[in-house]
Amino acid sequence: MSTPDESVVLIDGPWTHRTIPANGISLHVVEAGTGPLVLLLHGMPTFWWTWSRQLIDLADAGYRAVAVDLRGYGASDKPPRGYDAGTLAADIAQLVTALGEQDAVIVGNDLGGLLAWSVAALHPQVVRRIAVLGAAHPLRLRQGVLYDKAQRRASSYALRTFQVPRLGERLLTQDPAFLQQLFATWSGPRWRGTPGYSVAINRYAEAMRIPPVAHCSLEFFRWAVRSLPRPDGRAYARSMQQPIDKPVLQLHGDSDRCVLPATAQGSSRHVSADYEWRLLPGVGHFPQHETPDRVSDELIRWAKLG
Repeated sequence: MSTPDESVVLIDGPWTHRTIPANGISLHVVEAGTGPLVLLLHGMPTFWWTWSRQLIDLADAGYRAVAVDLRGYGASDKPPRGYDAGTLAADIAQLVTALGEQDAVIVGNDLGGLLAWSVAALHPQVVRRIAVLGAAHPLRLRQGVLYDKAQRRASSYALRTFQVPRLGERLLTQDPAFLQQLFATWSGPRWRGTPGYSVAINRYAEAMRIPPVAHCSLEFFRWAVRSLPRPDGRAYARSMQQPIDKPVLQLHGDSDRCVLPATAQGSSRHVSADYEWRLLPGVGHFPQHETPDRVSDELIRWAKLG
């Protein structure tokens, strides 16, 4: 099995690929349309392509839709450091400015959702409003992992498997069954078994084998767990105690077995601005794939509000 390079994520479509300098690194972005900026942040184990449908729909609705490969993923730079939440949030805040915009609607799934929460708290000046999919507020997720047995079991991949040196990297790059099992566990029943499901898994598996994406993708989870008792982790937690004063839309699948719906729904206590919650029936951890029409409609509606 040959080792892929970054060209595998340079997928053709009705969009433009660019590289943008931000926060001392170069970030690969995919852009479609003109108008107010909607910035789309993927999670693990995906890359920018997870938003391919929403890029088209948002552009058709009159928005400048930009999907980014996060630090360490896809065709973005992959430095050895900088995978803590604060640095990743700064990447996104500076990307908004580097794109020539004052602010953006920031949308995120999984890790991208955690970063949307973080940017809204740490860099509110670049945020117009946020939408999070399959992601609880970081403090709510932390509370769930520490005190809720069900959420702790759901997060066992991050708490145990991903913490072992080299084990997670080997599983992600050399054991196809591992990634398949992650998607089978996290996805809802309406997506599994469709042709698009297999296409997506194969595409994400190939992108994960770009050196050193697997290692970089795991570094956030290692930081998130190991920093809990450290000064940097405590400082991040304190910074996230500030209520989010930007409007928040939270879309969550009722079949999400990665971030449990009960964990996500408690995020509202950290929001002082307008807040909307939508529970999506039959949907798991990847709503943008599993119910793309609904997600696009919700994002367009949310972006139009301000």
